[in-house]
Amino acid sequence: MPAKSKAQQKAAGAALSAKRGDTKVGDLQGASKDMYDSMTESELEDLAETKREDLPDTVDEED
Repeated sequence: MPAKSKAQQKAAGAALSAKRGDTKVGDLQGASKDMYDSMTESELEDLAETKREDLPDTVDEED
């Protein structure tokens, strides 16, 4: 599942970094912390590897 916004892609990258032990879990905030707790490494990879070029900065939660 590709990311729907640049913000989501960035948060997934931060959560993935923590999952892999490259970043401290305590450094995560907001969406990235929620993603770390609720998603697998594979799911995070799918979101984080999305190309940012055509993504909007943010997307409303209602979508």
